[in-house]
Amino acid sequence: MATLLAMKKLKFIAIFLLAASTAALAADLDALRPPKGEKVALIVFEDLECPDCARAHPLLMEASRKYNVPVVIHDFPLPAATPPYHAWALEAAIAARYFEKQSFELGREFRAFVYQNQPSIGNNPSAFQALAQHFAQQHNVTLPFALDPNGQLMAEIQKDKALGQRVGIEHTPTIYVATNQTAGQPAVEVVDRSQLFQMIEAAQRATANQPTTKSSPKHTAHTTSTTKNSGN
Repeated sequence: MATLLAMKKLKFIAIFLLAASTAALAADLDALRPPKGEKVALIVFEDLECPDCARAHPLLMEASRKYNVPVVIHDFPLPAATPPYHAWALEAAIAARYFEKQSFELGREFRAFVYQNQPSIGNNPSAFQALAQHFAQQHNVTLPFALDPNGQLMAEIQKDKALGQRVGIEHTPTIYVATNQTAGQPAVEVVDRSQLFQMIEAAQRATANQPTTKSSPKHTAHTTSTTKNSGN
């Protein structure tokens, strides 16, 4: 009898844990929805030192312009101590967010600038620092010795990374086409980038009659970076 009660208790615990895990995953996927006021968005987890992210970036910006959808960027810098040994990825993410605090458009321009100049940086943090300084001088921005003295930008990046880990990000870039549909999966991963445009068109057809919530300003400083109709 005691064994039977113990087994029932374990079964109840297992069901409870599974339900809690499912609810947590659903909440995380819900974070991959478009910004308020948008029916469809592109969501990307990126690493500024990642060569494939550099290849994907122009395509995402082209899609944003073509279909008038925002691109939501989550920073997911890979570690410097393990393969592929991205020595300056985290520093670049902090710098990008620093520039975004000065001007949203400036931050996005910096990300494009880094991707365009990846080959000249290599895996050299000093080369990246020189590049960031050059970009700042071109745009009349003074870079302080410490870009993130209170750790706010780092906290935002860690929040992005934690979200990526919860939804199972295994590589960069990981790109989603996200919708505001209340039924079904809110975001679908773009596994084949040659299908990106078709996926956006399908998402726009599916949400054509979907109501939108009240729009919120896109160009305020926040953890998740959003752009629409960017010139980059």
